[in-house]
Amino acid sequence: MTSTDRDPQTGAAAYPRRATLLVTTTLASLAMIGPFTIDTVFPGFEAIGRDFDADTAALQQITSVYLLSFALMSVFHGPVSDALGRKPVMIGGLIGYVVASVACALAPTLAVLLVARVFQGLFAGAATIVSRAVIRDLFSGAEAQRLMARVMMIFAVAPAVAPVIGGEILRFGPWHWIFWFVAAYGIGAAVLTAVVLPETHPKELRSPLRVGAVLRSLAHVARSGRFQRLALSSAFVFASYFLYVVAAPIVVVDLLGRGEQDFWMLFVPMIGGMVTGSMLTNRLAGRVEADRMVDVTMLGLVAAVAVNVLLCAVAPTLPWAVLGPAAMGVAIGVAFPVQQLAMLDLFPEARGAAASMASFAALVFNALLAGVISPLVTGTLLTAASTSALFAVLGAALWVWHRRATASGTGAPAVGAAGAEAA
Repeated sequence: MTSTDRDPQTGAAAYPRRATLLVTTTLASLAMIGPFTIDTVFPGFEAIGRDFDADTAALQQITSVYLLSFALMSVFHGPVSDALGRKPVMIGGLIGYVVASVACALAPTLAVLLVARVFQGLFAGAATIVSRAVIRDLFSGAEAQRLMARVMMIFAVAPAVAPVIGGEILRFGPWHWIFWFVAAYGIGAAVLTAVVLPETHPKELRSPLRVGAVLRSLAHVARSGRFQRLALSSAFVFASYFLYVVAAPIVVVDLLGRGEQDFWMLFVPMIGGMVTGSMLTNRLAGRVEADRMVDVTMLGLVAAVAVNVLLCAVAPTLPWAVLGPAAMGVAIGVAFPVQQLAMLDLFPEARGAAASMASFAALVFNALLAGVISPLVTGTLLTAASTSALFAVLGAALWVWHRRATASGTGAPAVGAAGAEAA
């Protein structure tokens, strides 16, 4: 059976189950590019600031310009993969990412470093965004949900490991070595993609590579009210957690008074929570209705952020300050895979475009979170926790709206229902 054989009922590619472990590892390595690119450099902020005479606000732009360029280019990676196939886009993007990472390592000024980070963001999304479409190409229903959850379990380790690696690199060399490391990681990911992954989007299913066709595909996705509610809900829910990731240098060093080797104190509990949530999703897929699973998760998320605000008000120290983010990670591990698959299933004929638009909403907001919002709301742990709680409540409210619209017949079909029309 070839990699382009399709299940006539679901549209998923027929793929041997025995190969899924290696495929899962490869897809997770692609998803981990983002956390490694963002988090590995956090311990180097102090050294970069000294070398380039930059303050905290300027250093935050190292993260925000990457996220903004990632977001802007993310709109196009998916539709291009719908036209050219998944592997050429992913491998080409990884090559560009490696070149940009080398430019970061060689940057003589902060301005040059920021430009190189822009190009890192432009290319990084090709692998991370398109890999989500690959998951849905390969599998459908509960099996797709399980694979997404497994990828999340491995992916979740990256934000905890990345700053530790960055801190250890600084023990032996300057901050430039961090970017040489991520360049080497990009090379390894490109080799895995080329060797392990099949082409999951065969020629007979591809769309024309024309500007008009690409824009129409994106507009078709963006106009869907069903998609808008799911995308904004996912973006706000993830932002409640991601605030602590992008603001980690401020939270760990300035607010908790720790050093550049201590980022694990924040990230290990957070990632432990996300891994736990992903394991729950993997176990419950096919046993519990996906919609119901997210319903319960949203209640848990709102409870977690409420507890986080309370703890930061009465005991803004370790270990209490990280318990809330850890509980939030459990909710993210459950909700994120389900909501991502729900958005892809709305557009079975244009999964690449759906993956791009799903990422775009979250990434634009995350770029603002890193460069504008986080410096303004991290004066204390309490203000950070309160902002996180606001995002969680907004995300949960949008999910409730989506569910009520679905129940009334004006919204999306049940989560995980393949082949839905996006009216």
